[in-house]
Amino acid sequence: MARRKGLRLVALIALVAMLALSAAGCAAKTDDSSTSGETAAKPKVGLVQINQQAIFFNQMNEGAQEYADANGVDLTIFNANDDAAKQNEAISNFVTQGFDAIVVVAIDVEGIKPALAEAAAAGIKIVAVDAVIEDPAVNVQVGVDNAAAGAKIGEFVAEYIKTNNISPANIGVIGALNSFIQNLRKDSFVEVVEAAGAKITQTVDGQNRQEVAMTASENLFTAQKDTSIIYTTGEPQMVGAVAATRSQNRMDTMKLFGWDLTAEVITGIDDGFVIGVVQQDPKTEGFEAVKACATLVSGGSVEAFIDVPIVIVTKDNVEPYRAIFK
Repeated sequence: MARRKGLRLVALIALVAMLALSAAGCAAKTDDSSTSGETAAKPKVGLVQINQQAIFFNQMNEGAQEYADANGVDLTIFNANDDAAKQNEAISNFVTQGFDAIVVVAIDVEGIKPALAEAAAAGIKIVAVDAVIEDPAVNVQVGVDNAAAGAKIGEFVAEYIKTNNISPANIGVIGALNSFIQNLRKDSFVEVVEAAGAKITQTVDGQNRQEVAMTASENLFTAQKDTSIIYTTGEPQMVGAVAATRSQNRMDTMKLFGWDLTAEVITGIDDGFVIGVVQQDPKTEGFEAVKACATLVSGGSVEAFIDVPIVIVTKDNVEPYRAIFK
């Protein structure tokens, strides 16, 4: 009898042990499944940026990070410091590191294509922002139609010349001649104002750097004494032209038009020599780009082009922008 009781006790202990091991196995399985679900819900997105000097690009980064933080996206931002080769290297690194999607603000829209082809071949989703990259590797384009916007500010300048009876209608251009985007803005602007009877007296290269743009502007002012209208194709050029106008005390004789607000540019509007500025919405561009990445990675669909409209800011509508550019 005692022997039977002993055997029953051993069997009972063995059964309890088996049940415990089974429960532990189920728990471990559940934990693994949960971890896998979290990884799938948090896509890795790389943002390949041009530089972090311009307020424009920093605002784009803010919008991208805002969406990422609110929606569980693992976002990595790479600053190429105006070096197209570094952008290509960054894309290759993101491929190696197993990223799910890449947002690129391209410096060289042709030179970047091989790197994007490599990423697309690895199954990575590609979203281009601002610079238009015409390539099958790109799933979505986000931003402004730069050629159309350049034409629009050209029409604005042509109307200003006509309304104010400016003669001769001589215009100097301060561009960034290594930038595909800014060349689009330049070429469409020039086409419109020349068709309206204006003359482009000189185009100088600000190289997308404020100090270079300021020197280029001062040189243009000195060389073209009969030029009273300046068009700039981007933020560093605009800030450089504003500084040059002040350094040469030309606030009463020079009228500036161009792209992208800053605190200095708004002060120029207040002082009457900055007349009209194309203002984009880079924060929305960054937000929409990362949102598009997350949607594509999860298997959703996105429009091939997400348009972010521009506004031409003048003394009449500048007020809402003051808080942004303190």
